[in-house]
Amino acid sequence: MGDLLIIGGLLLVGVAIYLISNVLLTTNEENATLSWASGDEPDKSKSKFIELSRPLVHRFCMSLVSKIQAPDYRKRVQRKILTAGLSTELNVNEFIGMQILWGLLFPLLLALLNFTLELGYHPGVLILLGFGGSFFPHMHVKSEKQKRYTEIITDLPFFIDLLALSTQAAGMDFISAIQRVVEKADHSVLADELGTVLRDIKVGASRSEALKAMADRLDIQEITSFVVVVVDAEASGTPVGNVLKQQSIQMRMERVTRAEKAGARASQLILVPLMFIIIPAVFIMVFGPAVLKFFSGGG
Repeated sequence: MGDLLIIGGLLLVGVAIYLISNVLLTTNEENATLSWASGDEPDKSKSKFIELSRPLVHRFCMSLVSKIQAPDYRKRVQRKILTAGLSTELNVNEFIGMQILWGLLFPLLLALLNFTLELGYHPGVLILLGFGGSFFPHMHVKSEKQKRYTEIITDLPFFIDLLALSTQAAGMDFISAIQRVVEKADHSVLADELGTVLRDIKVGASRSEALKAMADRLDIQEITSFVVVVVDAEASGTPVGNVLKQQSIQMRMERVTRAEKAGARASQLILVPLMFIIIPAVFIMVFGPAVLKFFSGGG
């Protein structure tokens, strides 16, 4: 058993030496090809963990990232980052680099310290840390996408109402109505996306192309349905104001339906603490004294 531990420790030392030398011998040109473009630095991430990880990733992991081709995986990661709205604060190389940093290098470092300093950590703990570290970027992106979805779904009926009023009551065309809504809205994901639609149109995209690009970025069924209806109305010559009014009514009905489903799920979930916590506590309070009196009297 002791011989196996020594062999395992030597293997870990060898892997650590290889990774460190690989990092140190990597040329600046190789790292530059994987970093953000000059003048296109990422926005500050809302996640403190990502801000902490970024300099470590660029210093220690980019040489390994350069050896990972996997075009299909890179496309899936790029898609996840895009639909989570993180394209300006995280790129594919950093995503993969964080997986390597926290899923491979950090557990290897802990394993090396565990062996040399005899810290006594079970190997299973290090393996779990490795799996957790490699999945952290996926969990972060998924969490951000869910927050984005919730905010957009909440704002969508209100935005469609404003667009309908602007096109029907104020007599604006659809693009002018979007411009007005974007100017009035503050700190809204949907307003930012509509602003991107306006910028795409200004640089030469058609209205339908800009709207379809927004639907692709958001990857939300309700947004996709809204875009399809507006594009079809444009193609058929139907007044957009009428279509928007119908969409507003439909969105509000769907919102009520979602609220009812959420209420039904909540009533089902409350049965769990009721059955396993509240009811047993009530039984103890009601029958506990009688049971104690019976056994004390019997004694």
